[in-house]
Amino acid sequence: MATAYLIVLCYSLLKIKGAFIFYSEFLAEESQDKFWDFVEATQNIENDHDDTDQAYYDLILKRASVLLSPVQLNLLKFALSLRAYSSTVHSFQQIATNEPPPPGCKAFFNVHGQTSLTARPPYLFKGDHKFRSANPDAPVVILYAELGTKEFSRFHQLMLSKANKGLITYVLRHFLSNPSKGKVLLSGYGVELAIKNQEYKAKDDTQVQGENDPVDEVQGFLFGKLKTNYPELKEQLKELRKHLIESTNEMAPLKVWQMQDLSFQTAARILGAPSVDALNVMRDLSQNFPTKARYRTLGLQPGDSALFINGLHIDLDVQDIFSVFDMLRNEARVMEGLRSLLIDTPYIHDILKLNVQPSDSDYAVDIRSPAWINNLETDGRYASWPSNVQELLRPTFPGVIRQIRKNFHNLVMILDPTLENTAELISVAEMFYSNNIPLRIGVVFVVNDSDEVDGMQDAGVALLRAFNYIADDVDSQMAFDAIISVRQQCKLKVEHVVGVLEKRYPYVEISSILGPDSAYDNNRKEGKAYYEQTGVGPLPVVLYNGMPLQREQLDPDELETVVMHKILETTSFFQRTVYLGELNSDHDVVDFIMNQPNVVPRINSRILSTSRNYLDLSATNNHFIDEYARFLFLDTKDKNAAVANSMNYMTKKDDGIIRPVTFWVVGDFDQPSGRQLLYDAIRHMKTSNNVRLGVINNPSENLSNEKSLIARAIWAAMQTQTANNAKNFITKMAKEETAQALYGGRDIAEFAVGGMDVPLFKSAYESPNVNFLLAHSAYCRDVLKLQKGQRAVISNGRIIGPLEEGEVFNQDDFLLLESIILKTSGERIKGKIQQASDLVMKVDALLSSQPKGEARIDFLSISHHSAVKIRPKEEDVYFDVVAVVDPVTRDAQKLAPLLLLVSVNLRVFMNCQSKLSDLPLKSFYRYVLEPEISFMADSSFAPGPMAKFLDMPQSPLFTLNLNTPESWMIESVHTRYDLDNIYLEEVDSVVAAEYELEYLLLEGHCFDVTTGQPPRGLQFTLGTASDPVIVDTIVMANLGYFQLKANPGAWILRLRKGRSDDIYKIYSHDGTDSPAEADDLIVVLNTFKSKIIKVKVSNRCLISICLLMVLSFSFRGFTGASKPEEPKQEKDDVINIFSVASGHLYERFLRIMMLSVLKHTKTPVKFWFLKNYLSPIFKEFIPYMAEKYGFQYELVQYKWPRWLHQQTEKQRIIWGYKILFLDVLFPLAVDKFLFVDADQIVRTDLKELRDFDLEGAPYGYTPFCESRREMDGYRFWKSGYWASHLAGRKYHISALYVVDLKKFRKIAAGDRLRGQYQGLSQDPNSLSNLDQDLPNNMIHQVPIKSLPQEWLWCETWCDDASKQKAKTIDLCNNPQTKEPKLQAAVRIVAEWSDYDQEIKRIYNNFLEEKERGTTDSYQQTDRKHPGTCNIILQHNLCL
Repeated sequence: MATAYLIVLCYSLLKIKGAFIFYSEFLAEESQDKFWDFVEATQNIENDHDDTDQAYYDLILKRASVLLSPVQLNLLKFALSLRAYSSTVHSFQQIATNEPPPPGCKAFFNVHGQTSLTARPPYLFKGDHKFRSANPDAPVVILYAELGTKEFSRFHQLMLSKANKGLITYVLRHFLSNPSKGKVLLSGYGVELAIKNQEYKAKDDTQVQGENDPVDEVQGFLFGKLKTNYPELKEQLKELRKHLIESTNEMAPLKVWQMQDLSFQTAARILGAPSVDALNVMRDLSQNFPTKARYRTLGLQPGDSALFINGLHIDLDVQDIFSVFDMLRNEARVMEGLRSLLIDTPYIHDILKLNVQPSDSDYAVDIRSPAWINNLETDGRYASWPSNVQELLRPTFPGVIRQIRKNFHNLVMILDPTLENTAELISVAEMFYSNNIPLRIGVVFVVNDSDEVDGMQDAGVALLRAFNYIADDVDSQMAFDAIISVRQQCKLKVEHVVGVLEKRYPYVEISSILGPDSAYDNNRKEGKAYYEQTGVGPLPVVLYNGMPLQREQLDPDELETVVMHKILETTSFFQRTVYLGELNSDHDVVDFIMNQPNVVPRINSRILSTSRNYLDLSATNNHFIDEYARFLFLDTKDKNAAVANSMNYMTKKDDGIIRPVTFWVVGDFDQPSGRQLLYDAIRHMKTSNNVRLGVINNPSENLSNEKSLIARAIWAAMQTQTANNAKNFITKMAKEETAQALYGGRDIAEFAVGGMDVPLFKSAYESPNVNFLLAHSAYCRDVLKLQKGQRAVISNGRIIGPLEEGEVFNQDDFLLLESIILKTSGERIKGKIQQASDLVMKVDALLSSQPKGEARIDFLSISHHSAVKIRPKEEDVYFDVVAVVDPVTRDAQKLAPLLLLVSVNLRVFMNCQSKLSDLPLKSFYRYVLEPEISFMADSSFAPGPMAKFLDMPQSPLFTLNLNTPESWMIESVHTRYDLDNIYLEEVDSVVAAEYELEYLLLEGHCFDVTTGQPPRGLQFTLGTASDPVIVDTIVMANLGYFQLKANPGAWILRLRKGRSDDIYKIYSHDGTDSPAEADDLIVVLNTFKSKIIKVKVSNRCLISICLLMVLSFSFRGFTGASKPEEPKQEKDDVINIFSVASGHLYERFLRIMMLSVLKHTKTPVKFWFLKNYLSPIFKEFIPYMAEKYGFQYELVQYKWPRWLHQQTEKQRIIWGYKILFLDVLFPLAVDKFLFVDADQIVRTDLKELRDFDLEGAPYGYTPFCESRREMDGYRFWKSGYWASHLAGRKYHISALYVVDLKKFRKIAAGDRLRGQYQGLSQDPNSLSNLDQDLPNNMIHQVPIKSLPQEWLWCETWCDDASKQKAKTIDLCNNPQTKEPKLQAAVRIVAEWSDYDQEIKRIYNNFLEEKERGTTDSYQQTDRKHPGTCNIILQHNLCL
C-alpha cells in the first residue's frame, strides 16, 4: 500500500556555486551601480568560506545584508530558493557558447566583436552589464568569466583600469568554464491528484513494480526502517501500515445534508486556530480536502476568491510565481524608497494607494478659430431638429445618434491641401455632412504663408483663396463642395483649382482671386500659426471636440467608425452634465466644452508620451554639489540627492506654502535658447502658486568665468537673495537685451532689482569657486545623458528631453505639465504628506516611475469579521496582503502557500457559500514553493522543493496533472507507473516520477501594418547565426498568434527565407532586444516568465496577399527537431498517421493499433504522436519498435495558447489537441494525414483511405452507425439541438478521420474552428464531446466529407452483420454495459490478443537489451538540438 506521492522539478544547470552570480543578477535589477559595487566587493571569495554549501550560502547572505534592507534580504532568499535567475545565467552561458570560448580557458575576452582589434562592435543585449565609462565611443571589450574566481579578479582589475581611462567600454558576461552537471530542483508550480471517474474501466492490467522508499513514514512510524530492522515481521508491518492509512483517510460518501455547510465549518476551524497556525490549517484543509471533509464535514461549491498585495489584484489564473515575485520586488523597491525618505511605515501604504499613475484622459485644444463648414444651431437644414438639451435624456434604442440642434460634436480637420491623403479625409467629412450626422465640421488649411508666394504658384495657397472667395460669395457649405470637386484629383495642382473656378465663375478674373493682389488671403497666416501653437503633431490632424485622434485612426474606413463611436461615447458625458444641471439650453455648448479641465492651450507630444523617464530621488544624504571632487564619485542615486539638496527655488510669493509642482530647467543660460526656456518657465511660474522653479546649467563650451556670466549671476542670486528678489532679478537675466549688455561690458550691479543685497550678491558672483557649474555639467552628462548645451525640463523628477535644437517649449507647455501633475499626483501627495515641497517632489518621482497597472484597492471599509489577521513586526517594512477566499476551493489550494512567504500584514477574509449538494473539491493539490533554501545536517543542500502527497486514501483512482507557468513546456522523463491511472491499493511501496522542463516558450502576435490584419501563414524561424533554423512556426489568423520554443539564451527571429521573406519585411517590433530598424530580431530568453513579443510586418509589394499557407515551401514544424536527414520520398509514398494517448492502457492500445496498420500495408508509414502526454516508457520504447518494424515516427507538441479558453480536465485537453491545432502541429510539407484512435484495430490498407477523394472538403469523417437498434435511446444527435442543427446531415465520429492539410489551411479551417470553440466553450454545457462536437457544429462553415460506413465499425452503434465488412474496428465505450476496454478488446477483436502478445515479446526483448546496455543506438527523432541544457522536472511518487 502506498502512502505518499512526491513530485520534484529539476533544472540541469548551475548548482549553488553559481549563487553569487544569481545574487549579482538580483542586484542588477535594483541598479547597475549596485551590481558593480558588489562585483568590486567580491572579486575573490574562494577562500572566504569552508567550502560547504551552507557556508557558501551564509557568505552570500552576509555580503547581501550590507547592501539590502531586511525585506529585500527576504526576497533574495526567496529568489535563490525559486532559482529565479537560473535562466538568466544560463542565457549568458549560451551566449558565451556561441562565441565560442577558447578551449581550456576559465575566462576569455571578446574585443570589439573579435578576439583581435579588427572587427565591428559586438551586439550588446538589454541585460548586459556595462560599466560606466568616461568614453562611450571607446571599443567594446566583453569579459566572459565567473564571479569570485581568481581569473575573474585578475582580468577585472585590468578592465577597470582601461575603462576608467576611457580606453574601452567594459561589459561583463557570466561564464562558467565547468558548470555543474547536477540537477537543480525548481519550484513555482502546482501538482494535482484528481480523483478519476471510473464509469468506464480504462486501467492497464500490466503489473508495475513501484520504487522503494527508505523512510516510508505513516503517522510517525518509519516503515522503511522497521522492515529493514525486522524482516521477519514484514507481513505484520504491512497490515499495520494498511490499517493506519485506512483509518486515517477513509473516504466514505457524504449525505447531501452533511455537505450543505461544509464551507462555513472549514472557515470556522481556520478562524478558531491561533493566528500563527491559521494559514497552515487553511493550507492543510484545502489541499487535502477530500479526506478532511469526512471528519470536519467540509466542502463547498467554488466561491469567489481574490488576492491583493498592497492593494494590487493578483490573478493567480494568469500570473505565475515568477511574475508575482517581480511584483513583490517592485513593491519592495517603492516601499524602501519611501522609507528612505523618512516616511513612517504606517503612512507608506496610505501613500502607495494614492493611484498617481498618469491617466488616459485625452487632452484637447481650443477649436473656436477654424473655418466652420456648418453650424447645427443656425443652419436651415437642421431647423426641424429639437434644440432643447433635455432631449439628451429621452430614451432611445442603443446605438441611436440623437439629432439635436446643438453643437455637441465638433470635428476639425487640420490639413495641408497638397498632401495626397487630404482628399480621403475630406470625402469622409463630406459623407458625415451629406448624411446629416449631427456633427459640426471645421477646416484649418496649413499652407505656405510666405508673402512672396501666391495662388498662381502654390496649389495649397490657391485652394485656400478659392475656398475663401466662394465662402464670401455664397457660403462655407458651397466652398466646401468646391473643395470636394477639386480634391477628386490624386495630386493637387494649381490648374485643378483654376479649372473649378472657371467652371463655376466663368466671368471672374482668376488672377484677382489667386494672384498677388488677392483679397482672399484671410486665415492663411492664422491657420499655420494655430497649427504651430497647438503643437498637435504632423499633418494631417483630426480633432474631435479638440482631442487629436491617433494617426492609425485616420484611415478613411477607420475614421468613420472612430468618429461615430466618439459621438456615442461623448453623449453619455453630456447626458450626465444635463442631468446634473451643469449644461442647459441657454449655454453655448462649444464654450462649455472648451471650459473643461482637459482643454489646454497647447498639446505637446513629449509631455503626453506614455514612455516616461524619472530620476530616482529616493536617496537621503548630506552631499552637496559644491563638494565637486566628492560629487564626481557618487553613484547616480546619490548625485540626484546632492543636486536636490543644493537646489534653491524661485516661487511666485515668499509664503512658505507647500508647492506640489517642481520644475528644474536645464540649459545653457549663456545661450539664447537656454535663456528663452528659462524665461518661459518664469512667466508660467508667475501665474501659478503651485509651482517652484530651480535651474541646472549645462554649458555648451568648456567652463570659464568669461563664458558663464548669466549662469553665475543666476546661481549667485538664488544662493544669496530671497525667492521673490531672485525671481525678479533672474527674469531680467533671461532677457536677450540683458545678456547682450553684460557681454558688452556692462556691470552686473546695474541690473539689480529693488530689495536685493547687492554686495552679498556680488561677492558670490565674483567668487572664483565654480564647483556648482562643474557639478551641474557632470550631472547633465552622467545622469541626464545630455550633450553639452542641450536643454531639458525636469518635472517632479520626470525628465522631458533632450529638447531638439529649435524645438519650441513655451509657457503653454509648462501649463500642460503642471495640469498633468496636479491632476494625477501632485495634489494627492500634498494632501497626504503636508510637510515639504521637496518631499512631495521626491515621492511623486518615486510613485510615478512605477509601471502603470490597475488601480489599487483600499480595504479600510471591509468588514473585520470572519478574518485571519497576522501582524508584522513593529517598524518593519511589510507587504499589506488581503485574501478573500472560500477555504474549500481550488483558489484556496493555490493561495495558502503564497501567504506564508514574506513579511506581511495579513488579513484573510472567509467568503463562504452554503446549500451545497456535491463536494466542491475532488482533488488533492500541492503547490511547490519554499521561502528559503534548506540544508541537511552535514551542511549540504537538502534534496530541494518537491510535492509530497502523504497518507493518501487507497480506494480512488487518481490521475496526475501539473499546473506550471505558461511559458514552461514540460515532459515526463522517468516513471514506472501509469500517472493517468494511479490506484494505490495495487502499489506496495513508492511511485516516483520525473518531469523535464524541456523548453521555454516564446510567444508573439504579428500583424500586417497595411491591412491591420494578421498575415496568416507567414512563417518565422528561430535560431542562431551559425544555425538559423532550429525551430519554425506559422502565424495564426487568431490574434496573429505564433509560438516557438527554445532554451534560455539569445536567439535570432527571422522571416523564413522564401516566399515569406520575399513578400513581407519586418516593419516594427516590441519586446525584443533589437534596435527598431533591425530586420533580424534578437530575442533573449533569460527568465522563467512568459516572453511575448509583437511584430508588425509590411508588404514588400503593392499587391495584397491573402494567404501564404497555400504556397509550397519547406517547413520543419513545431517539433524543434534537429534530425538526421531522411531519404526524400514522394509525398504520395508515405501514409502519415496521427494519434494521441495518455496512460499505459491507451499506450498499449496504441502500439497494437500501429502493429495492425503495419500488418496491412506495404506503403511506408510515418506515425505522428502528441508528445505532451506520452509516458517515458513509451518514448523510450518507440525508437526500438520503429527499428524493428521499419516505420518512421515523430513526436509533435504545442502549448495551448493562453488566450484560448482553457480546459482543466486532462481528457478534454487531449480532445482539444485532436482538432484545434492541426494547422500548426504539422510541417507544411505534410499534405494529408489520417487520425486513428489509439484503441482501434485496422484490417485494411490505409493507403486506400489516404487516397480517398474528399471532393473539396478539408476533412472526411465516418458517420455514426445507426444499425444497432437497441441503442436508439443513446443517439443524442437524432433529436433536440443536433437534429435541427444538422438539418438532415449525419453526425460524425472522431475516432477516424482524414485531413487534407493543404485545403484545411487554404480555407483557414483551423482559425475558424478555434474561433467557434472560443465562443462555445465559455458555456460549460457546450461541446461535451469536444473533439467531435466541434467539427459537427461547424459542418456548415467547414464541410465534412462522409466516409463510407465500413471505414469504422463499433459494436456499440453497429450491428453484428456489418462487422465482416469493417475496415477498422473501434473499441467505443458502451454507455449501456460499461464494459472495460481490455475485456471488450479480447472479446470483439479476434486478432487483438495475438497482436498484444507480439508487442509484449518485442518489449521484453527491448528490456533485455536495455539491461545489457545495447539500446543506445535507438534515438528519439525529436532529440534536442546541440547546445541545449536538460531542464528536468522530477516527479517522485512516494506512495
